[in-house]
Amino acid sequence: MRIHFKTSYQHDIRLFPDRWTFCVYGALLALAFGLPYLLDEFYLGEVTNVLIWAIAGLGLMLLTGQTGQASLGHAAFLAIGCYANTILIEQGVPFIIAFPLAGVITGFVGVLIAVPVLRLHGIYLAIATIALSVLADDIIVLTEHWSGGVSGKFPEMINIFGFEIERWSMPSRFYYLVLVVTIICTLFYRNLLRSPLGRAFAAVRDSEVSATAMGVHIARTKGKAFGLSCMITGWAGALMGYYAGTFNNETFSLVISITLLMMIVIGGLGSIHGAFFGAVVVAFLPQALSILKDNVVGSGVAIPGLETGVFGLILIMFILFEPMGIYGRWLKIRTWFELFPFARKDMFRRQKSYLKTERLR
Repeated sequence: MRIHFKTSYQHDIRLFPDRWTFCVYGALLALAFGLPYLLDEFYLGEVTNVLIWAIAGLGLMLLTGQTGQASLGHAAFLAIGCYANTILIEQGVPFIIAFPLAGVITGFVGVLIAVPVLRLHGIYLAIATIALSVLADDIIVLTEHWSGGVSGKFPEMINIFGFEIERWSMPSRFYYLVLVVTIICTLFYRNLLRSPLGRAFAAVRDSEVSATAMGVHIARTKGKAFGLSCMITGWAGALMGYYAGTFNNETFSLVISITLLMMIVIGGLGSIHGAFFGAVVVAFLPQALSILKDNVVGSGVAIPGLETGVFGLILIMFILFEPMGIYGRWLKIRTWFELFPFARKDMFRRQKSYLKTERLR
């Protein structure tokens, strides 16, 4: 078992707690940069899809897992980021400027929407965000002059200082672009958690009354969380448009919002690792089910609703038996081995949790 001796306040906020953790993540990063030399184009494309979903999961995790505000409308912000990036490039803005600006525009729209929406709580907030997804679909159809309507749009080839990147003809280059964006978003999220604003997010999530007593401005903090969450989600939407090759009003449907929420629940709410674990499940589950179906019942047989049913069953199993998700289970296994043979059987017994309304009584 590793014991950390903290001798300064910097030990509490540094990026890596020890050299071992630094070496592990360094090895993972080296492996990620070497994947194009180890995998063929198909599996490299699947890994790219995992990273794009992970970026979107980080965006929603910041709002739901870190600040405690449920959202079922993040598909709308995926669409805003995707269309904003494409329209800016069509107007002659270079990708190196259009891509960050698309995220900023999405975050600004998120702040504007947060002003009325975040006055709601619980199920009412979730219903309001569902309305955003439905409204975004109608707006895309009505603004056909800019969005292409039902016909959709085809994003142009990425050009960064004369260096061309395209998802289909140059999968390795596109993978490296997505990997760099993933690293930037992950470092941003990690540093945000160590900042006073990140601690304010956690305080609002745990108890708004206690956060107010500590001097946290609840409405302002929620607005910042919504804006930053939408900004990261907008970047994921822009990359998702390039990955798909074409997109229209049906690409970013309510199903995407529900999938995003289930993804972070299965991966583990409130953790960066949970976004990546959930993204692996979302990206590889359809392929695994397709291979399994072909081996069991044959390739010519279609089973409607198989993917949705299995995904829902996995979600129910995690809610019942492992509410902390895949990352929570990994923490328990790791802690058990670190404490072996002194680990107790009831070490991870669930404690009674109280609703926010019960805490206020």
